[in-house]
Parts: sequence; C-alpha cells; structure tokens
Amino acid sequence: MTTVGFDLDLTLIDPRPGMIAAFERLTTEFGVALDGEHFAANLGPPLPDVLRTYGFEEQLVQRLVARFREFYPETVVPVTRALPGAGEALAAARGGGRALVVTGKYEPNAALHLKALGWEVDRLAGDVFSAAKGEVLRAEGADVYVGDHLGDVVGAKTAGALAVGVTTGPYDAAALTEAGADVVLPDLTELPALLERISRGGPARPR
Repeated sequence: MTTVGFDLDLTLIDPRPGMIAAFERLTTEFGVALDGEHFAANLGPPLPDVLRTYGFEEQLVQRLVARFREFYPETVVPVTRALPGAGEALAAARGGGRALVVTGKYEPNAALHLKALGWEVDRLAGDVFSAAKGEVLRAEGADVYVGDHLGDVVGAKTAGALAVGVTTGPYDAAALTEAGADVVLPDLTELPALLERISRGGPARPR
C-alpha cells in the first residue's frame, strides 16, 4: 500500500483569481499596499509569513490574517478550479493506498476546497510548509509527496519520500530538479501511471 501526499494550491487546485480578489479586498479595507498578483503567482508559504515580508507590525499581520480567513469562503472558494488530472490523481492514490493533503493553507479553508470539489482524502493537514510538511509526511508514513513549490521538495526530502514536482506553479522543471525533485511532471495527469509503476515494484522511495 502506497501513501501519497499532495500539496493543495497550484498542485491540486488553482485559486489564483480568488487570491487576487482577496488581496484587493484587504487593500481596500485596511488601506495597505498589497501585491495580489505576486501573491497568487507564488502560493506556498502560510499567509502570516507572506504578510510579514511587507514589514507590517505583528498586530496588523494578525488582523489581516483574521479578516482574510473570514471572507475566504465567499471570495476564494467559489472561483477556485481543479487543476488538470487532480481528481483522477487523488482517486489513483486512494485506490492503491492512502491520499493525504498537506498544505500551508489554513486547514479549515483547505477543507472547504476539498468539500467544494467533492474530494475525499485520508488525512488533511494545514498550516505547514517546507520541512514542517516533512514532519507530517514522516508521521503518516508517506512514500510520495507531490507539489509545485521548492518547499514541497524540501518537505518530501525531510520525510524520505519520493519528491514529485509538478510545473503548474511558479517553478519550471529545471528549478524543481535542481532543488532535488526525483520526478517532474507537467501536471497531475501523468501521476496515476507513475503510481501504477510504483505499485508494480518500482521504487516508492529514492535510492
């Protein structure tokens, strides 16, 4: 039985239009200058970490985060779409074992996306990024972790899992490979075939 972990944003789903709208809403409500286009194009780190890069005081960061999470369900979830092959990839993972979603996104909002798309997984873990993802993956015995971000490669390596990169996010195949990805796919449409090869005796973990 193979346990496969997935990142969420820009791996399974494309929430970019909603993310841009959400940052525009924060800009209007709080009178701060936020770059929604850049944020949406580089999803991965938890929102509080992103907002701290603007140099805001921590109190403002927490207020922005709280408001973002409050209106997220109505602003982002309805306009988010599944990326190519996402549903099939999750089904293939569950068909041969367990499917996990391990994401930097606030967990209750991540759960809303799964519900909206009708996806069932064996474990959802939110609010973790990079090596912290690896700790969750290791605890779950993950054999494979799939993600679009360099931090996802770090998470897979931390867990000793096969690092599968997808180029549906901000990084191309060369960058993901240089970061240590064992396999790089253009999207999730090819993942079921990879998992099938693994189930037939191919290496589930890097040698």
